[in-house]
Amino acid sequence: MPRKLENLKKIYESGIVLILRSESEEEALAVSEAAIKGGIKALEITMSVPNALNVIRKLSDKYKSEGILIGAGTILDGETARAAILAGAELLVSPQLNPEMIKMANRYQAITISGAFTPRDVIETLEAGADIVKLFPAEVVGPKYVSAIMAPVPEAPIVPTGGVTPENVHEWLKAGCIGVGVGSYISKAARKDGDYQKVTTAAKEFVEAVANAQYSLV
Repeated sequence: MPRKLENLKKIYESGIVLILRSESEEEALAVSEAAIKGGIKALEITMSVPNALNVIRKLSDKYKSEGILIGAGTILDGETARAAILAGAELLVSPQLNPEMIKMANRYQAITISGAFTPRDVIETLEAGADIVKLFPAEVVGPKYVSAIMAPVPEAPIVPTGGVTPENVHEWLKAGCIGVGVGSYISKAARKDGDYQKVTTAAKEFVEAVANAQYSLV
């Protein structure tokens, strides 16, 4: 199976993409490793992280052979997309429709998760060739909004980002989402005291919640 398809399968099967917006390179690496121990299979390192490309490179070098999908987030142009790919990213994420990012990713067979909010955004994102639609900001609408969008566009592979918790993840998946984007619930679990075991615990909790939700919907 081509590697891109294998990576897409990881997202569909695990149902989680972890989004990291850390304050330092060291924190990003520590959170990533703790989250991976907790069962996270796909990570998005946002370009706002100091030395983000170096973080991506280190994680890719260490975990690519173990089947962990390392990605780059907040990609706003084609140049940054290419730099992220050269650093080892196999997943590119943008907060909005970015045709140059999608073009670059498709050229090198990286997965794209492209931001959208309105029904028009969703359709244009699909037409541009994105692999997954990132509903953002999801917390201002909720699962019912996804159900409404998917009524006319049931084929849209939507991943909501913002406001998703272990308690409501079932509702998002029930509405038709293929997975969810998760941020601070996991990534900031150790922010107060530096105890990264809390990140691992939070990751395990979320992974279990998603797995239970997926099982109940089969």
